[in-house]
Amino acid sequence: MLGSNPAMNEDTFSIPVEGYEEKRSVMTLESTAIKSALLVGITVVAATVTWGIAQKSGMGAAMPWLFGGLLGGLVLALITIFNPKASPFTAPAYAAAEGLFLGAVSFFYESAYASPNGVAGPFSGIVVQAVALTLGVLVAMLALYAFRIIRVTAKLRAGIIAATAAVLLVYIVAFVMRMFGTPMPFLHDTGPIGIGISLLIVGIAAFNLLLDFDLIEKGVQQGAPKYMEWYAGFALLVTLVWLYLEILRLLSKLRSR
Repeated sequence: MLGSNPAMNEDTFSIPVEGYEEKRSVMTLESTAIKSALLVGITVVAATVTWGIAQKSGMGAAMPWLFGGLLGGLVLALITIFNPKASPFTAPAYAAAEGLFLGAVSFFYESAYASPNGVAGPFSGIVVQAVALTLGVLVAMLALYAFRIIRVTAKLRAGIIAATAAVLLVYIVAFVMRMFGTPMPFLHDTGPIGIGISLLIVGIAAFNLLLDFDLIEKGVQQGAPKYMEWYAGFALLVTLVWLYLEILRLLSKLRSR
């Protein structure tokens, strides 16, 4: 979920299209959008399963599904990245696995941060806010890209990749430190520095969407094989999952102040 989205790189769509002479047999923007939406839908449906389990039987009952979804999603992601031709099958399976993971995680956050300052309301739930913000960021970044307000240049691409790699390194170091019982300073703090770090990471995740849009557009322009529509949808979902989790983390810090 972290990293400069290894599913999307300059060589992703360089696969020769042999035997794909007909237009309907190559990647199109419209079909990619439909498949991406379908993967998001699968994720949401799967998330309701573990949410319902956690709500009915408690987080303990949902934990096997959480870890199963996490590990299954990781395995399926690796298979998809190294074998894009399998994406019509692995991408939906990945979406389902991530949904199982996200449903349990989301319920945990919703239970821990029920409402800000004890004020209840239809939009006070942290999960509803996180979903709304994630969709808002997606639409905003899509608009910035579509209207060429932000252009994905070589320098911008290199900067985003470097920043994302730095985030990945920080999380790896934090994980190792926690194994030895030492938390990383500021990363999980609810003070101004901790919130600033979360805002920065959310921003980096959002800019990764620009790279996804750019490479999808290149795939369409180059007439990539039809199965790459599933692969592109999978890659976009990877970024959206990361963005959603980082927004959840940010909102939880704000509510803990």
